[in-house]
Amino acid sequence: MALSFCGNNSTAYSVKNGVLNNPCFVDALNLVPHVFLLFITFPILFIGWGSQSSKVQIHHNTWLHFPGHNMRWILTFLLLLVHVCEFSEGIVCNMVMGTNHLHLFMPAFMGFVAATTSVVYYHNIETSNFPKLLLVLFIYWVLAFITKSIKLWKFAEDKGAAQYLRLYITALLVILYGLLMAVEINVIRVRKYVFFANPQKVKPPEDLQDLGVRFLQPFVNLLSKATYWWMNPLIIGAHKRPIELKKIGKLPIAMRALTNYLRLKDAYEDQRTPEDPDRSPSIWRSMYRAFGRPILLSSTFRYLADLLGFAGPLCISRIVQQLNSEKDVPEGNTTVTHFENYHMSSYELLQNSSILAVLLFLALILQRTFLQASYYVTIETGINMRGALLAMIYNKILRLSTSNMSMGEMTLGQINNLVAIETNQLMWFLFLCPNLWAMPVQIVMGIILLRHFMGSSALVGAAVIVLLAPVQYLIATKLADTQKITLEHSTDRVKKTTEILKGIKLLKLYAWENIFCDSVEETRGKELTSLRTFAFYTSMSIFMNAAIPIAAVLATFVTYHILNKEGPSPSQAFAALSLFHILVTPLFLLSTVVRFAVKALVSVQKLGEFLQSDEIGDDSWRNGDISVSFEAGKKPMGMTKAINRKQPMRYQMDNYEQPTRRQMRPSETEDVAVKVTGGSFTWGNNLLTLSDINIRIPTGQLTMIVGQVGCGKSSLLLAMLGEMQAIEGGVYWSNKNRNSVAYAAQKSWLLNATVEENITFGSPFNKQRYKAVIDACSLQPDIDLLPFGDQTEIGERGINLSGGQRQRICVARALYQNTNIVFLDDPFSALDIHLSDHLMQEGILKFLQDDKRTVVLVTHKLQYLIHADWIIAMKDGTVLREGTLKDIQTHDIELYDHWKTLMNRQDQGLEKDIQQDSQTTLERKTLRRAFYSREAKNQIDDEDEEEEAEEEDDDNFSTTTNRRSKIPWKVCWCYLSSGGFFMVFLMIFSKLLKHSVIVAIDYWLANWTSKINNSAETDMYINGTRPTNTAVQDSYYLLVFIILCAAGITLCLITSLTVEFLGLSAATNLHHNLLNKIIHAPIRFFDITPLGQILNRFSADTNIIDQHIPSTLESLTRSTLLCLSGIGVIASITPIFLVALVPLAVAFYFIQKYFRVASKDLQDLDDSTQLPLLCHFSETAEGLTTIRAFRHEARFKQRMLELTDTNNTAYLFLSAANRWLEVRTDYLGAVIVLAAAAASIWSFHYGLHPGGLVGLGLTYALTVTNYLNWVVRNLADLEVQMAAVKKVNSFLSTESENYEGSMDASQVPENWPQDGEIKIQGLCVRYDPMLKPVLKHVNAYIKPGQKVGICGRTGSGKSSLSLAFFNMVDIFEGKIIIDGIDICKLPLQTLRSRLSIILQDPVLFSGSIRFNLDPEKMCTDDRLWEALEIAQLKNMVKALPGGLDAVVTEGGENFSVGQRQLFCLARAFVRKSSIFIMDEATASIDMATVLIMFVFCVVPVCLQHRVHTILTADLVIVMKRGNIMEYDKPETLLEQEDGMFASFVKADM
Repeated sequence: MALSFCGNNSTAYSVKNGVLNNPCFVDALNLVPHVFLLFITFPILFIGWGSQSSKVQIHHNTWLHFPGHNMRWILTFLLLLVHVCEFSEGIVCNMVMGTNHLHLFMPAFMGFVAATTSVVYYHNIETSNFPKLLLVLFIYWVLAFITKSIKLWKFAEDKGAAQYLRLYITALLVILYGLLMAVEINVIRVRKYVFFANPQKVKPPEDLQDLGVRFLQPFVNLLSKATYWWMNPLIIGAHKRPIELKKIGKLPIAMRALTNYLRLKDAYEDQRTPEDPDRSPSIWRSMYRAFGRPILLSSTFRYLADLLGFAGPLCISRIVQQLNSEKDVPEGNTTVTHFENYHMSSYELLQNSSILAVLLFLALILQRTFLQASYYVTIETGINMRGALLAMIYNKILRLSTSNMSMGEMTLGQINNLVAIETNQLMWFLFLCPNLWAMPVQIVMGIILLRHFMGSSALVGAAVIVLLAPVQYLIATKLADTQKITLEHSTDRVKKTTEILKGIKLLKLYAWENIFCDSVEETRGKELTSLRTFAFYTSMSIFMNAAIPIAAVLATFVTYHILNKEGPSPSQAFAALSLFHILVTPLFLLSTVVRFAVKALVSVQKLGEFLQSDEIGDDSWRNGDISVSFEAGKKPMGMTKAINRKQPMRYQMDNYEQPTRRQMRPSETEDVAVKVTGGSFTWGNNLLTLSDINIRIPTGQLTMIVGQVGCGKSSLLLAMLGEMQAIEGGVYWSNKNRNSVAYAAQKSWLLNATVEENITFGSPFNKQRYKAVIDACSLQPDIDLLPFGDQTEIGERGINLSGGQRQRICVARALYQNTNIVFLDDPFSALDIHLSDHLMQEGILKFLQDDKRTVVLVTHKLQYLIHADWIIAMKDGTVLREGTLKDIQTHDIELYDHWKTLMNRQDQGLEKDIQQDSQTTLERKTLRRAFYSREAKNQIDDEDEEEEAEEEDDDNFSTTTNRRSKIPWKVCWCYLSSGGFFMVFLMIFSKLLKHSVIVAIDYWLANWTSKINNSAETDMYINGTRPTNTAVQDSYYLLVFIILCAAGITLCLITSLTVEFLGLSAATNLHHNLLNKIIHAPIRFFDITPLGQILNRFSADTNIIDQHIPSTLESLTRSTLLCLSGIGVIASITPIFLVALVPLAVAFYFIQKYFRVASKDLQDLDDSTQLPLLCHFSETAEGLTTIRAFRHEARFKQRMLELTDTNNTAYLFLSAANRWLEVRTDYLGAVIVLAAAAASIWSFHYGLHPGGLVGLGLTYALTVTNYLNWVVRNLADLEVQMAAVKKVNSFLSTESENYEGSMDASQVPENWPQDGEIKIQGLCVRYDPMLKPVLKHVNAYIKPGQKVGICGRTGSGKSSLSLAFFNMVDIFEGKIIIDGIDICKLPLQTLRSRLSIILQDPVLFSGSIRFNLDPEKMCTDDRLWEALEIAQLKNMVKALPGGLDAVVTEGGENFSVGQRQLFCLARAFVRKSSIFIMDEATASIDMATVLIMFVFCVVPVCLQHRVHTILTADLVIVMKRGNIMEYDKPETLLEQEDGMFASFVKADM
């Protein structure tokens, strides 16, 4: 056919009835505006743009300038849609007419191109802010509006026009052009860029002026918003460089926690009316007022998406119907002509299968876009709400009354739960919230449509689904319960494992590792039992999900057969099939949503109670600066309201009675800093803690508060700081002092920060002052031991410091602050005498007094009273005496004498103290040992970090990309193989079989329905009745269908069980192997591997392997097989589809490759930003009094807001990345559906008649759309989770100690070693083959029964020698022979169980005293009591409840260090070994005990720093750098005056 614009008819070009009456001319007129636009805009777009954009200096190219922006995009999208309809109508009409009429579809096509160009052009003008060029668009809209109106007017003149589809299309176009014209006029009105003298100047939004804002979703154009196009650079860039925190930048102002907090707080406070100020506001109502609008928007999107979702089944049914009825070509009788042009009615258009396919495609694209938009809006709102709630909780924490915390009404645990659990529950509820009202509508609609297709039999299928929903809910609740139980067992197991790892050296030396290993295995057994239940319920839940649609389809078709005596037609069958797939999802999710709704109700109740709990009294001086709170450091944002919690009335009354700050007389101001008159204070339980307090604190002097334990000294300090409730009287501060207080609490409190940050505490850093403070608190030696000096992280997550070290840092903090007043609450309690003296002299008397600062010191050390300028003595909550020491000496002789006797006692204690090794030295040793092999530890700090470093060095693009985007197949295989090969085989086999059966069910259904259709039609032709053989055939089809469905349901059950139990058996084996490997690893392994890293494998990683991997693996295999089987079915029905599949597969490969890498990085960022936030809450709650005393509330709030925003940014980016992926995979899915439909229609037209199978293919294409993104999401999740398996695996390759030995245990005499004769011959020892030897060619001979003392400086090899006796280190040359047997030949268990050792650090395990002395349960009670008696513990243990069965808490914390050391001594006696080694154990034990020890054993070998303890030994060995320097009796060695031993003894005296 020749191409011609108006067709080949001679009358087509005639204008005798008037020009406008020729439709072809009107259509040509319609082309003019489109051509005009293209003609003008193309040169501007392609030529003018390069030079233009360089002039505009703006960072973000997403600056939205013009009003009506979103409206314009929406109208343009609608315009494009209408043009598509117009074009399709034109093409179909053209096919019907004899010759080619280009004018029927050409204007539509050009209109489509012009509309696309208009929006591209607009976008470019807008981002470069050049509004004058918009005039072109204005002219275009006007012209298009005029030409289309002419066409509409001409159509309307025609009498029969009401049935033309084209009439309605033209009317729509006129309306759209009119609206777009209005939008353009509005831009001119607002921006005045033309026709006005002075155009309006605009500034970009504040967010976009800040280059740090990288989250652009609110600012980009509508298309980019819908497709997350702005995320492309981030996601694709993740390949070259990992995403870091600075890459994701800050949040826009509207999403920051502060903004949302103010919104929520206003909504909360507005509910308190002046009439009813005590009314507790409703949190639900506040949340609705603050965040209701976006939720409504999201719900609207959701409804639109759900309704569009039903287009799938409807279109499928029509397409199948069309292809089967072969009425594709319209017949003459429906033809409508208009000026000899053929036009079709709308009904006819919907009869065309190609057009239906296009409509289905568009519906899918729109449905997915709306659905993702709905998800995004709810997630953003949920995150905003969580930020607001966190800020609200934090604000409340800072105002909680101290009594609430101390009386246990509000525990730290509760606060942590509020922050970590309740806010997240509410956030999740909000995410799922639109489902609550969208799902019922979806379900009702689905059932109505089913009824329409299948009649009343559909109701039976729907009933199956609805009735099984409660069962799913039940399973879900059971799952939650089981998870709780599992968590308890798992916590218990981790606790036991921690104990083992902390005491691993002792366990190995005593050969007890297997006993403790069994105890962990026992707990693990309980955990596995509950995990088994967990696995069972999970697999039930998965089974229900997969089996319900099969059961529903079965019930429906069987009922249909019974009622109608035949099967349904293909169009009915496949529409019903896809409807059932749509219905299952909401019903499955409904149970989850209901569960979350119930949890949310509980969370809101808890939050409400917390927000209503008591607050700290607003003392007069507090009012001055409370309104600074949240606004500190922020620009006012249009809300100038002071953020002041509307105070309950009683506080406001108090404020009227007292002036804000009492004006003091000049004389008073000079000498009194704080004054309390007639004060009675309580902690809020109406019992007076302090009564009748009248004191004054002189300015610039040292005031000491003394008294017995519990007489109210600390309470007095807190009362002055306003932490207690004043019943009567008050506290008065001189003007300049209250906001200038530093305070060191009795219980030390550290931040999770560096040492330096803990000391400066927000004050500016001053090097000289800092150094002076550190010297005064003797912190330098401790800082030198830390791996990074004062830049080392300490606190909860940092390094564990001892009590004394923590306390000195807290005192240093108080000294460093440049405040007028310093409150020190018992700063000496955890310090030994040397440090206390130094702190008193250098810190308090020199440093603080030189600055003329007012110091208030609470103390028990009465020897310091002589330094006090003013003394306050307390007793039972009242002030006993106040005055100088001289006053008290003259007026209260009795008290003075009492103090004197106490001082003498303290002095005696002092001498004893000095004799013993000072506590600080011990603490420093502990710290040094913690970093004993810092270098080695840093080498293997964490496998991951090392890998990351390698990646960073290796910046060659291709290799980095490969490493970051490779799927860890090796690790996956390792995981599967640890589950057992049989289980793996069973899983793969059952999965494949299940999916084959499901395909078979649908295939059979397609065959059955199309056979019935065909046979029914042919039979009708023959005799108009339905013969019996069809009925027989029908029953046969039905029977096979029932059998297949039953098989499918059974296989669903089998597969869901195999995956879960495969996961369980993998988890069992991995944990068992890990525990055995680690327990039997050489001691060196524990020296170089940080404890935290090993514990992580047992806690976090094991938890992932136990609970997360199986379900991810199940979901991944299921969605992958569904997609593959779907594509396979389509390809087998219409092989031509494979042509379209190739480009789609390539696109899919790249999408998943980029997404997985970015998702992993963002997931890590989300995890790593969550911990600091939770820690900040708990540390604030712990240090409330300190923060309030220092007046640092604003700074801490600021920090909390920053941490919340950082975490929210990471989470928002993660969810935006998920949307990015889903939009892309959904669009790919829509293209697959379009390709499948096109392939079917094409095959049909070319005679490859697929019949009923078309329905099958399209139904499968729809399921592929649903599951594509799950394949990628699960793949990304599995990759992250497999890292846990990889880490566990890296530990499984650890070498174990050689436990066997060359001798058999039976060859060793029962009572060996009997005499205890020790020969050391040429002994060389090293810790690792890579390291230098620590003992070099040591030779010694120890006779039976000798007491030997070994001494030397730190690092001389004393401890290494003791470890050599137990074969704990690598003896690579020489040997140790005990009673004629070389110890290297003995099995380790035998050797270690026959010797005894007491270590430097006392180690006790939680359990009973009996368990600690004798875990093997070998000894009688008499023997245990005897050992306790020797260790001088018998009386103490007898006094304990339970005696030998008394409880020992974790680490033996319920005993003092000395007592713990004595227990270790008793433990060694229980053994009754003839060789007994003590490694500096006398550090915490006095001399008498040490002498007892020597009497009871045969060969004690004593390793000592402090030499005077070994002067009584028979033989002394002096070591230096791994060699023996001196070796003789102590008397002989003392005679050599220049000898090492003699010099040691002198130094020790």
